[in-house]
Amino acid sequence: MAGGKESPRQKMIGMMYLVLTALLAMNVSKDILKAFVTVNESLERTNKNFSDNTIKVMKSFEDTKSSNPSAAPYYVKAVEAKKLTGDLFEHMEKLKKELIKGVFPEGGDTTRLRYLDAKDNYDIPTHHLIGDNESAPVKGEYTASDLRDKVQNVHDKLIKLVQDMQKDKKTLLLKDDYEALLKKIETFKPDALGETEDGNPISWEVLNFYHLPIAGVITNISKMQADLKNIEAEIISQLSGASGKVSIKFNQLAAKVVAPSSYIQAGQPYKADVFLAASSTDFKPENMQVLLGVDSAAAAKGGAGTPVNLVDGMGKLELSAGVGQQSFNGVIKFKKPTGEYDYYNFNGDYVVAAPSVAVSPDKMNVFYIGVDNPITVSAAGIAPGDLVVSGSGGGMTIKPSGAGKYIVRGSSEAKDAKITVSAKTKDGVKSQGTSMFRIKRIPDPVAAIGGKKGTSEIRRVDVAGIGAVAAKLEGFDFEANFIVTSFEFTAIVKGQPVSYTGSGPSMTSDMKAALGKVATGSKIFIDNVKAKGPDGSLRNIPGVTLKVKG
Repeated sequence: MAGGKESPRQKMIGMMYLVLTALLAMNVSKDILKAFVTVNESLERTNKNFSDNTIKVMKSFEDTKSSNPSAAPYYVKAVEAKKLTGDLFEHMEKLKKELIKGVFPEGGDTTRLRYLDAKDNYDIPTHHLIGDNESAPVKGEYTASDLRDKVQNVHDKLIKLVQDMQKDKKTLLLKDDYEALLKKIETFKPDALGETEDGNPISWEVLNFYHLPIAGVITNISKMQADLKNIEAEIISQLSGASGKVSIKFNQLAAKVVAPSSYIQAGQPYKADVFLAASSTDFKPENMQVLLGVDSAAAAKGGAGTPVNLVDGMGKLELSAGVGQQSFNGVIKFKKPTGEYDYYNFNGDYVVAAPSVAVSPDKMNVFYIGVDNPITVSAAGIAPGDLVVSGSGGGMTIKPSGAGKYIVRGSSEAKDAKITVSAKTKDGVKSQGTSMFRIKRIPDPVAAIGGKKGTSEIRRVDVAGIGAVAAKLEGFDFEANFIVTSFEFTAIVKGQPVSYTGSGPSMTSDMKAALGKVATGSKIFIDNVKAKGPDGSLRNIPGVTLKVKG
């Protein structure tokens, strides 16, 4: 206000400014207190969300350990950590209720903060938490000093829990996860962070609670609860995924067939286990070795063994031996994500047999004249590229079509056509064995018109669409085309038979004209049908009789 003598009106205006300024100050204070309430309620919701999510994660964690035994030790530690954080959270909740009770004797939980008239009361919370001397905070239950001790205790125990896990192979964490977890827990340590006032250090208790309104104190404690829940969630999240991170990740699947023996005699069943084999992209030379002639104990002590070539995470074993029973053994040495090694022993046996030949028709057990007859040829111990395959009887010719694959063609029927299999060796071409087959002509097809065969009915509206006679070969595994060369056509037109002869498969103009005149109930006859097959033979094939219906 201005100095000097003032009129009554000026004095009144000055007084009004003072009152207005006081009112404005009161409004700002109330707005700040309302902001505390809003922040506190937001923190309460956050804590509830943290708790709900943690319950879901722990339930999923519990289900996982039932199917994954390696997760069980981590689950035990997660339960231990949750007990520590849960007890401290509940203590903070009780402390908030005790403080509100002090300024609101009727009592109530923290949600009553919004309806508390004395939100700006700082005497009661300061007296309750700190006492009358800020340089020597009071001790006892539900004091700031007691809270600090409990926070420090939980901090220390969580640090020790994580450190002890790293000393046990069953609860190892990856280095980055371990260090990140320690760093996260360290943020909860009750530290004043070097705060000072007039050059003197301020204690954690004074920094967080001294001379603060009840709304600010409650909000501070809710914030500590949120920090605690955040740490709890981080610990449980890390531990729930830890067993998966330190275990082998199988991300490649392949169907495998494993048989006790690939050699059986005629009349015996072939038996095998068919299953999905899991592999991993982590199975690389820097992480995995397949060693022959050494076991896990020797390999762990530095025994070398004979390395096996590794391709796509699988050892490609190649052994050479003489005829008879053979055996082998070795170890798979795998480096885990933690840097430690696991060793997996393996062994097997096999029989080296004398040369034998297998000639397998890919479609039917006989060869047909005029078509390609695919076969697969193999000989024990012989690469497909070293095979020499020849045939005799029935005008047989054989041409290669791929590794171990051949095409056989015959020109005449034979009951004893022979396929001979030889192999190129360093000592020349040597016979490996023979197989006998029959060569037969292709079965006769049947005639068809308009998709109809034999004795059938045809609708009057479909008759005009008949354009040709086809020769159909059904139930035959080979692609064999027959072409109709001639046929006789008869149709009943106005009660009288009309006949024509066709050359080739197509209907003549006279035949089409007759088809256009047939009436419902009339018949159409296709007889004396001749067709030429891929073997060059001319066949007389069954004809077609059609009755025209409405």
